[in-house]
Amino acid sequence: MNLDKFGQQIEEVLHRSQLLEDCVSTSPRQHEHLLAQAFEELRTALEELRVAEEELRQQNEQLVVARQEIEVERLRYQELFEFAPDGYLVTDTYGKILEANRAAATVLNISKNYLIGKTLSSFVPEEERYAFRSQLTRLHDIEQIQEWEIRLQPRRGHIFDASLNVTTIKDKQGQPLGWRWLVRDITARKQAEAKLQAIQLQNMQLQEVARIRTQIMSVLSHELRTPMNSILGFSQLLLRRYYHLFPPEIRDMVERIIKSGKHLLTLIESILDFSRLESDKLELKLQELNLVELVTATTEELRLLAEQKNLALVVHSNLENPRIVNDSVRVQQVLVNLISNAIKFTETGGVFVEVQQLNPNRVVLMVKDTGIGIPESELTNIFQEFWQVDRSTTRKQGGVGLGLAIVEKLVRLMKGTITVSSNLGQGSTFRVELPRQICPGLTH
Repeated sequence: MNLDKFGQQIEEVLHRSQLLEDCVSTSPRQHEHLLAQAFEELRTALEELRVAEEELRQQNEQLVVARQEIEVERLRYQELFEFAPDGYLVTDTYGKILEANRAAATVLNISKNYLIGKTLSSFVPEEERYAFRSQLTRLHDIEQIQEWEIRLQPRRGHIFDASLNVTTIKDKQGQPLGWRWLVRDITARKQAEAKLQAIQLQNMQLQEVARIRTQIMSVLSHELRTPMNSILGFSQLLLRRYYHLFPPEIRDMVERIIKSGKHLLTLIESILDFSRLESDKLELKLQELNLVELVTATTEELRLLAEQKNLALVVHSNLENPRIVNDSVRVQQVLVNLISNAIKFTETGGVFVEVQQLNPNRVVLMVKDTGIGIPESELTNIFQEFWQVDRSTTRKQGGVGLGLAIVEKLVRLMKGTITVSSNLGQGSTFRVELPRQICPGLTH
């Protein structure tokens, strides 16, 4: 019940009282009867007034509670506005600042008291103010702007990148009264975006360099392999045909030519393989093979290298079913690289090759040595192309550092994995896991 209704009820009681008074004045003989009637009327009116008073009291209590809730909400909104991490501003339609929170004062580097009354355009670099004011004019039509990126000039500070979100404040008739602004410093984001763009550009350049490098290596390798095959062919023919006619020193020279030529041809073939793997042009020729026989035969081919250094070369197999489906040439290439590397970097002790069953679907090849080992800091680089533990110009071991890079790429092509563990001065262990069978469609 509101105050107007309560006032109407009081007026009604006064009116009834006046009617009774008039009746008593005009009919004195009925005084007693009218007096009883008047009391009854007054009693009824008072009851109504008490009910109205109770309703009014309840409404007043509800109003007090509502006002308290409104005040709590107002304080909560004020705290959210005041202590928000982003800058909040309220301006009129001319951009004059009417309200501002602490974050806005901080980002604009000015006291909140001095910020009120300033125009927002005064914090825009002078050369960009015309565009800013033009956008303000457009706000009357578009009503809001999301992620408006602009540069702001704080007081006694450096220009920074900001993101503005603007919404229109309207009156009851829908006419704009002003704008609410969210101001966010996006300097860190812009710097991160610039770094990301630089990284992306660098990656594109690196990819182009890698493509050109692979193409050059492929072309050079093809061009080098043809004359090298001719050199080897004629050298071997010369040695066979005139072996007994040559004096020992000439035979030794020709044999050195053949040996060096074969080494150089091996390096050329490695570069060719690497370029094919890099360009995804190498395909596996899958067939069923006996893995134990392949490992044993490959090890025997390399035994002479181990014997020349007085190293033990041991093969151990723990494989019930040695039949797998893979490319025998490429599996042998992996083994040759790993075993010859182990021999190359081992001076005493030996090299141990193991074939094991990992589970029904995968097998394991392990090549262990007692050689110089690999520093822990270098283990992450071991499969990178052109990487070598000893990168000095006077290193003992030869090679261009492509062997392990080729092995890693071949193992991945076979849908397998390769890992290495090593202790400096105590040797290394290379572990290759391969599937028993490779599906023909999964060799790329």
